[in-house]
Amino acid sequence: MTIQERLTDAMKTAMKAQDGLRLNTIRMARTAIKNAEIEARGPLDDAAVIKVLSTLVKQRREAADAYRDTRPELAAKEEQELAILQEYLPSQMDEAEIKAIIETAVQETGATGPRDMGAVMKLVTPKTTGRADGRLVSELVKARLAG
Repeated sequence: MTIQERLTDAMKTAMKAQDGLRLNTIRMARTAIKNAEIEARGPLDDAAVIKVLSTLVKQRREAADAYRDTRPELAAKEEQELAILQEYLPSQMDEAEIKAIIETAVQETGATGPRDMGAVMKLVTPKTTGRADGRLVSELVKARLAG
């Protein structure tokens, strides 16, 4: 079952259960996917859908951080949406897995310092998309290349 099929089934279930937050979050995700399909002029595969959902997750995470001090109720709503969206992404990687991928990429590229970060990120990003926070990956690569 594709991610889009899972989203459609979940939307029907949320409608029957009258779960407004889940229904709105899934509708928002399906709309973002539909917009990406229109932009790509064709249907998206699961990898492209994961990329769209990853963008939505990042937006929710940033919004929750922005609201945390001034509007805690909005931060809580963003975090609930974040949790719902993450159900449709592959399981998240832990730091040890990310570091192993980074180490492999560093060895493959022969990276020696911070100026080689772009080459390392080019290899690491496709392996971590949707499975790890991009900011965390970037920080770990930066720390590894700093010495």
